[in-house]
Amino acid sequence: MQSPPRPTIDVTHSGTRTEISVAGDLDVAALPRVDRALAEVPADRPARADLSEVARLDTAGAFALLRLRARLEAAGQGLEIAGADARMQAVLETVERSMPEKVDAVPARRSLKDRVEGVGRAVADAGQMSLELLNMFGMILARLGRVIVRPRELRVTALVHHAEAVGFQAVPIVALMSFLIGIVLAFQGAVQLRQFGAEVFVVDLLGISILRELGVLLTSIIVAGRTASSFTAAIGSMKMREEIDAMRTLGLDPAAMLFLPRVLALLLMLPILALIADAAGLIGGAIMAWAVLDISPPMFATRLVEGTDVANLIIGIGKAPVFALIIGVVGCHAGMRVRGNAESLGRQTSASVVTAIFAVIVADAVFSVLLAEVGV
Repeated sequence: MQSPPRPTIDVTHSGTRTEISVAGDLDVAALPRVDRALAEVPADRPARADLSEVARLDTAGAFALLRLRARLEAAGQGLEIAGADARMQAVLETVERSMPEKVDAVPARRSLKDRVEGVGRAVADAGQMSLELLNMFGMILARLGRVIVRPRELRVTALVHHAEAVGFQAVPIVALMSFLIGIVLAFQGAVQLRQFGAEVFVVDLLGISILRELGVLLTSIIVAGRTASSFTAAIGSMKMREEIDAMRTLGLDPAAMLFLPRVLALLLMLPILALIADAAGLIGGAIMAWAVLDISPPMFATRLVEGTDVANLIIGIGKAPVFALIIGVVGCHAGMRVRGNAESLGRQTSASVVTAIFAVIVADAVFSVLLAEVGV
């Protein structure tokens, strides 16, 4: 069997240009020999590669030539490829399209027009994402209405599974964080109120702040970090593996099968987690008040009942379903935005956590303003 012709590469210097004459097969078998020869081409002058005597060119040989061109262009020179037939030219173009994009070492200065355009694009993207989130919210509400009419369509097994992952597995971290926040809040409040001889009002401070704001808000932030990311990762992985397309092909509704059980689990478990956070925060505050201010637990409980309106608890727990909807919709929406690569999955997972936490804080601020306006 006749072996393929070994490539010969002659490098000569004519005037201000380097001439590269190539003959034989420029393929993967000859790549080490080709790399050694092309590495000797100086980068201080332009070059011309003649491929008229090349019998065969594959992607490895084309990559070696294009890598030489990139090295010369980085030095301010260039490489002219001549003598390539139509087939070789097609191989070169295919490999060139697959080459990594060049990254400028020094970014170009952005003009005022570029900055204004960037702001406009960011606003347009934010508006587009808001519309997509609103569409996802409406889709989930529609599926929820259908499940209310037809309870048999509810996937109870998936609901229980997600309720365990969202709720019961989050109890330790939620309780611990709330307990520590209660301790810190009681200690800092005692230090400040002691200057005015009003240490007993630490109980009022704890009751209002934890029951009305911090309990549900801290719980929602923790759940947004745990759950929104897990929803995005799970749905995004299915999107990458085209499992969602397969579900549609089989006549299954992804919204009813994937989104609704997750959102319902959040709606059920977030109020329970908020109650646990309230209790843990108050216990932590009571322990610190007992240790620092000598306020016994019975006295703490009596003052809490007398000085804290039950409306604070109702308002705090009433926010939980709204925050649950926000977290669930954002997590599922980010999962559906994943494209077919791992980089997109990581980017959307991070974005879902940031977006969910931001949206929860904005919603809490809106609640605070509206409730203050109505005098509650």
